[in-house]
Amino acid sequence: MRFSIITITKDNSSGFERTRASLHSQTYDGYEWIVIDGDVEPDNGIYDAMNKGIERACGDYFIFMNAGDQFANINVLQKLSEYDADFIYGDAVEDDFIKPSKHHTQIGDGMITHHQAMIYRWSVINSLRYDEAYPIAADYKFTVEYIRYCRSFLKMDMAICDYETGGVSQTNAKQGRVEQMKIRNELNIKKPLTFYRQWLTQTVRRLCPNLYLKIRMIAK
Repeated sequence: MRFSIITITKDNSSGFERTRASLHSQTYDGYEWIVIDGDVEPDNGIYDAMNKGIERACGDYFIFMNAGDQFANINVLQKLSEYDADFIYGDAVEDDFIKPSKHHTQIGDGMITHHQAMIYRWSVINSLRYDEAYPIAADYKFTVEYIRYCRSFLKMDMAICDYETGGVSQTNAKQGRVEQMKIRNELNIKKPLTFYRQWLTQTVRRLCPNLYLKIRMIAK
């Protein structure tokens, strides 16, 4: 099994070095590393860059591990290589805490885990790409549509990525919620209360981070 690790980077040399060190420490070497550098090759935003990465990928599966993101441990790729499913996903480490993934059937309520903890099969992707009309939540639309094409799923009981906080989706959480609502309407997902649940969750996270973490662990 061969993985395509796609890294998007721009103005983040220190984060890029952390990602490179994490990748090179993996005990499994069946991968290619594709770097899309916005300082070298101009693009129209992160999702345009991610689409470029997909076009250049030659692996059986691909994973986005952007500058600053790391694998949760040195054996992640080795463990993933032992399984076969259209969609493989797992937990994420965020600020030294495990953020549990949700079941893929809950995708209508929002992202089930961090994008960096999702592994996509290239043969299922086909012509699917990130919709640049959604500058914050295109990854959500992409994942919803991708899951609809999948026939097999594997929810790993392990952390796959160590996610670097402070990214576009977190710093623009309100816009992200609005875009997700539009995506649900576009894709005919009937979840009218999800927008308000997300608002409440993000408010608790911002004002009471310890309570938020306890709730996440109970929800697992």
